[in-house]
Amino acid sequence: MSLSLQSSPSSFLSSSLPKLRLGFANGCSSSSLLFKFNASFPAIRASSGFSSSLDTGLRTELDAVSTFSEIVPDTVIFDDFEKFPPTAATVSSSLLLGILSLPDTIFRNAVDMALADSTCSRLDNPELRLSCFFNKALVNVGGDLAKLVPGRVSTEVDARLAYDTHGIIRRVHDLLKLYNEIDVPPERLLFKIPSTWQGIEASRLLESEGIQTHLTFVCSFAQAAAAAQAGASVIQIFVGRVRDWARNHSGDPEIEAAIQRGEDPGLGLVTKAYNYIHKYGHKSKLMAAAVRNKQDLFSLLGVDYIIAPLKILLSLKESITTPDEKYSYVRRLSPQSAASHNFTAEELTKWDQLSLASAMGPASMQLLAAGLEGYVNQANRVEELLDKIWPPPNV
Repeated sequence: MSLSLQSSPSSFLSSSLPKLRLGFANGCSSSSLLFKFNASFPAIRASSGFSSSLDTGLRTELDAVSTFSEIVPDTVIFDDFEKFPPTAATVSSSLLLGILSLPDTIFRNAVDMALADSTCSRLDNPELRLSCFFNKALVNVGGDLAKLVPGRVSTEVDARLAYDTHGIIRRVHDLLKLYNEIDVPPERLLFKIPSTWQGIEASRLLESEGIQTHLTFVCSFAQAAAAAQAGASVIQIFVGRVRDWARNHSGDPEIEAAIQRGEDPGLGLVTKAYNYIHKYGHKSKLMAAAVRNKQDLFSLLGVDYIIAPLKILLSLKESITTPDEKYSYVRRLSPQSAASHNFTAEELTKWDQLSLASAMGPASMQLLAAGLEGYVNQANRVEELLDKIWPPPNV
């Protein structure tokens, strides 16, 4: 997933950067994908003021919606960078799996260099050695990405530590030390942490050190509010996953209350979290992920970041708006509308482990567990592959 988190248009890359090719798995075959960074790509960001209409001169739906929210490609690896160059990126176990599946990617050398690291190689304990290689590979790839994108690089923190606050903090400190060794400054980095209570508490402690965190798998208001209280830099809500759960299950009070109000549960959660963050002055930026269609995107205009699949981006880019249509794109979320939202006393609690556990319903519990299981499986698979290819040739 790509995270476009730069603060101003001036942070975009210049057109003098070279083209780079990356082989990446696509089903059962591989494809050669073109990285082309084009300075003419529009600055896509959330507007700071409240407006219900657009300025004149915009030509496409992508131009129109980009006035209100920063629209972010949902992966750093796809085959249309000329239209949608990445502005920031995530390095994860999933990305490492893609790199390890092919021998000729531009990032493969970063992994091979990790496997050649003498500090890791000298470790006698196989588990510690593999963990060392894993961290080194994440950072080496993250360092390469930091050279290619102008925004921040979000680095996945091992999901196997999701219920260990001090383990998460130690891992982030280890990753920061490795990034420092390759001259990637902390302000270019986010650390992606699952939104368990232990992850939220780790975020609070890390943010107090000035380390930027990105809390993921947020699928309930309680998690979002606790994350905001912790001061997380970015809070990521999965709109489509919440909706999918609601379509196939029942018995979650938060979701049933949203449905009774006539709301889509996923969209309603983003709106409520946005209103909470802005009404009470929290610093967190909100990211809407798992957006399934353009109507989802239109309904979220004003949120800080919207992760959009390639098919939606292409449709927005190819749809031309007439002058009259430009005024039909309305900012749905704004600090002004947030100020009028009323919260219950229970929602305004100072969240702790017990209150969070009590407030999280079956939807958020199951979606968090499923997300963690996927991340853990990917991390285990990466270590299995690293173990098979270590030591690399000529080492």
